[in-house]
Amino acid sequence: MRRRVFLSVLASAVLSACASLTPATFPAERTQAVDVAIEAVIQDHRMPGAVYHLERQGRVYEHAYGRQTYDAAAPAITADTVFDIASLSKVVSTAPSVLILAQEGKLDLDAPLVRYFPDCDAGGKQGVTLRHLLTHSSGLPSGLPKTPLWHGREAAHQLACAQKVTDAPGTLFRYSDVNFILLGLIVEKISGMPLEQFAQQRIFAPLGMRHTTYRPLQHIEKAAIAPTQFASATAAPESLHGDMRPGQTLQGEVHDPTARRMDGVAGSAGVFSTAGDLARYARMLLNGGELDGVRVLTPESVRLLTTAQSPAAMPAVRGMGMDIDSPYSRPRGSVYPVGSFGHTGFTGCILWVDPHSHSFYVFLSNRVYPDDKANIVPLYSQLGTLSAQAALSP
Repeated sequence: MRRRVFLSVLASAVLSACASLTPATFPAERTQAVDVAIEAVIQDHRMPGAVYHLERQGRVYEHAYGRQTYDAAAPAITADTVFDIASLSKVVSTAPSVLILAQEGKLDLDAPLVRYFPDCDAGGKQGVTLRHLLTHSSGLPSGLPKTPLWHGREAAHQLACAQKVTDAPGTLFRYSDVNFILLGLIVEKISGMPLEQFAQQRIFAPLGMRHTTYRPLQHIEKAAIAPTQFASATAAPESLHGDMRPGQTLQGEVHDPTARRMDGVAGSAGVFSTAGDLARYARMLLNGGELDGVRVLTPESVRLLTTAQSPAAMPAVRGMGMDIDSPYSRPRGSVYPVGSFGHTGFTGCILWVDPHSHSFYVFLSNRVYPDDKANIVPLYSQLGTLSAQAALSP
């Protein structure tokens, strides 16, 4: 009798221990609401597929949706599908690279641009600082001219340095790829190595971001990468995206035309990644710059990246990279507070982090396939609200 009682107690203890090892989850009705929102956009043919990842202090929900294209025979999207993350490159690669060089004393964030590029002294840029570039308050235009045709880093450098400031630095918020193209070029000059190499050695590899890279076809099977755009063989030249050729599909080649002209690597775009890798990056930020015993950023660099650093008179609030409260803050939704931070990518990507609740979500899609006509902006706000509701649920 005593033996049966002992075995019963032991079995109960084992079951209890096993239950404690079961991964914590979010309320099913909350994550189902996320699924419904994403699947509705896929059914409406506004994106072929996506991956969503929500995390808070050990609780994780991750799900893949749809296919790589609208073809019923196309490969299904999986949690390991690699996506072109477009402007998320700015905050996953370029901005932290700049901050790493600053924390090592190799860059002064409040120094003028002309200290590092003396040839950028024309067009009212003498007062532009690295802080202005990082917070999109430089007054520079949003992008480089498309014509005449140009190619390569040196041409990009010359074009960026030729741009004129339209408003006094520090007085206007204008989201600008030119800012981050210049920052990427500064990283290369100061570090003495290409941006993609610096980011790989100092950010991606130390964080175990094994599927994060520029120019992924050098490292990753094409079939594992979600395509972004398709040019019909009969498409008129004026209708083609950037420098695409009729019949061309961008799959593993960067979608952003400027980055493509720069051979796939720009400070403004070019990185490909997975939801799992971006989750590792978010965990590092929430942990003050360190993950699994490896430090990438100092706590001060994390603060600069993720808290208000914009000029005081500027209504839009940005960190030295991250968006906090601006016209681009839709992924915050209606529940996460101002003070949460993140960024989006033109291809249909989101990383949003709330340090108050220690939660974050990642959303990756190829909404630009096949013709860059689909609009999923309303989904951004919806996902922000649903993610916060799920993350903050008991």
